[in-house]
Amino acid sequence: MRSHLEGGLSDLALGASLVDPLMAYLQELQRWNKAYNLTAIRDPGEMVTRHILDSLAVLPAASEWLKDARVCDVGAGAGLPGIPWALACPGAHITLIDSIGKKVRFMRHAIRTLAIDNAEAHQVRAEAFDGTEPFDVVVCRAFASLHDFIEMTAHLAGDDGRWLAMKGKLVDSELAQLPEGFQVSRADALHVPGLREDRHLVVIERVACAAGMGSA
Repeated sequence: MRSHLEGGLSDLALGASLVDPLMAYLQELQRWNKAYNLTAIRDPGEMVTRHILDSLAVLPAASEWLKDARVCDVGAGAGLPGIPWALACPGAHITLIDSIGKKVRFMRHAIRTLAIDNAEAHQVRAEAFDGTEPFDVVVCRAFASLHDFIEMTAHLAGDDGRWLAMKGKLVDSELAQLPEGFQVSRADALHVPGLREDRHLVVIERVACAAGMGSA
């Protein structure tokens, strides 16, 4: 696991200082997964590729948006991508939400055990969550259709917020069927080290903001 993780982080141009905390997170995930079935992926190498590197593959495209952002990870499950992002982007503050108690308990355990001071976890449904102030970024990973993602989380970010959807293959009809007032501003192919499957980052903004964004 360790050498696989080191190689993947190097491929993504991320620092070796992430290896130890990410390994500690994976060890806690493996331990809890035996009792609580948090993820169907149990092979250690697959966990590195499909959980950690898949989560971090977004950073080369999105690090500028995340470095000092207030981020909400919706349907965070076992803490993905939020916990790896919190470790890789110490200037960001990551709020992880999920409706399933055992997953939130694990996230809180991991945050406490790894002493991650820029993350917090809440048990709540996305449509019922009300942060103290608008988030800069709202992210989901394999959570819902783009339409449903925006409908459930439109209240979480302000006029200049961004919604980041981590997807596999892109479907043109899904990209076109967003709620009124929103549009896709970018759809970038991602490189996940060791994974031979399509991965994309879809960036959604409110129409007025997306129209003036350019390539920022």
